[in-house]
This record gives sequence, C-alpha cells and structure tokens, in this order.
Amino acid sequence: MKEERYFYVPRAQYCEELPSDEAQHATRVLRLTEGDEVMLTDGEGSFYRALLTLVSRQHCCYRVLETIPQPRPWSGAIHVAVAPTKNADRMEWMAEKLTEVGIDRLTFLQSQFSERRQVNLARMERIVLSAIKQSKKAWLPVVDDVTPFTQFVSRPFAGRKYIAHCYDEFPRPHLFGLLQQPVSTACDDVLVMVGPEGDFSVAEVRQAMDLGFTPVSLGTSRLRTETAGLVAGMMAHLALERP
Repeated sequence: MKEERYFYVPRAQYCEELPSDEAQHATRVLRLTEGDEVMLTDGEGSFYRALLTLVSRQHCCYRVLETIPQPRPWSGAIHVAVAPTKNADRMEWMAEKLTEVGIDRLTFLQSQFSERRQVNLARMERIVLSAIKQSKKAWLPVVDDVTPFTQFVSRPFAGRKYIAHCYDEFPRPHLFGLLQQPVSTACDDVLVMVGPEGDFSVAEVRQAMDLGFTPVSLGTSRLRTETAGLVAGMMAHLALERP
C-alpha cells in the first residue's frame, strides 16, 4: 500500500490547484502524475482526499473526492510562549516537536534576560508547516513573532495562564497537577510562558502574577529552554486531550 502524501492547501475545498511550492514537491521530488491520489490539509481542521487531474512542471491541479473533518483532539486551545535561545536551531527543533505533539499557538517572547531578540519567522512557519504534514495534523499552529514581555502579559486571556520559573521565593505547584484540576472558568484555553536560559527576572514574575498568571514548576529536572517549552506543551496536551 502506497504511503499517503499530505500537502498543505489553505481553503482547499475552494481551490483546484496546489500552491506552487507544494506543486514542485509533488512533481519534482515525489514524481506524482495525473491519476494519483493525495491527501490535503487546510490547517483549519479538515483533510481532503483528492485526485490529481493535471500535472505539469509548473502546475498541479486536483479534484476533491472526499472531505474528512477532523475534530480537535484536545479541548480548548493550547498556547506556549517562549523566550528564544541564542541557538536558533534549538527553537526550530522545539517548534517542530510542539507541532507534532499538537498545540494551537506559539509565541516568542522578549524578556529582560533574553539571549535572542529576533527569530526568522518565515523559516519557523515553514518548519511548523512541514511538521503538520509529516505528523498528519489537520490543525496548523499560529506562530507569532518576538513580542515584548510587558506587552504580552498585558493582553486579555480568558483561560488559565501560567508562568514557569525557578525562583523558590514564590510557591510553584507542578503545572501538570494544576492542569488536571477542574476548570473554574467557562474557557478551557491554556497559556504557559517559559523564560530564557537565564530565566525570567523576579520583576517579570511579579508583574505576571499581578496580571493573573499562576507561577508553576515543570518538575525537579533542570531543563534547557527548548526542552521546557516542549514539556509545557506536552503537559497541556495530555491534560486537555479528549478521551
């Protein structure tokens, strides 16, 4: 049985042609031809089984055979915000793995001790896009550019929001334990912030707490920033995963 090939096509049900980069991959790399069946994902919760009807060097047209809605595997929305590390490869790895696990949004933060104040957003979006196809996901996470800490924590958020840090002067219950408790609001959304390798500053932790963030621990292990971001996303995914 041939392996299913997944392609990303925004608003796939209203289109008849693969985007140019996807068409080039289908024709030049995979050597697909007219009559081959492919799977499309629109990144908004649906798969489409499609038949290639025209394949040329520049174009790859299709006809949708079946629409396959995909219920979101978790309740609420999972948002992870991370201060990027100096090593960009680590952030790219984290973005890829968080996408494979399943989250809704990834924001990069500019905090007081940030080692990097810019990310290659276009490259991050390509990595996330590749990850949803590889892991056969119907939901494409939103990736936000670097956002100043104060601006980010001041935004309204209806769900539960947490800040992970390593300061012993603040009570820090385990994130996973808190996530497993009954939700006291009508919104299941979860937001977890992870600081840079130098951690958030004490002032930033206090500011976040004043704005409704709960300080949390990710466990007793000493984690790199990219590992902490992945662990936070994984905990949220496991806690919110539908039966």
